[in-house]
Amino acid sequence: MGALAVLGLKFSRAKEEEKEDRRLWSSAQELYRRFREEVVSHHPGIDCRQIAQVDWQNREEVKNFYQGEKIHECARLVGDTARLLAEILDKF
Repeated sequence: MGALAVLGLKFSRAKEEEKEDRRLWSSAQELYRRFREEVVSHHPGIDCRQIAQVDWQNREEVKNFYQGEKIHECARLVGDTARLLAEILDKF
């Protein structure tokens, strides 16, 4: 999940000799918990492949994905995840 990468950039060490920032782990755990509970709890998984339930090697399924409702659902999930990330970052 890209939001975890953002937390890593914000709280990770710039140099190996720097002390680890504990906020990295607590914020990542909160993000993952809230993502599962608030964003994808009614979906079959946590990644796009599982959520969209599309065989990306099947051209017809891919075409239907981009022309149907599933693409909008994925966009909503990305937006909801961005909102969670912003809420967590606002705490720090």
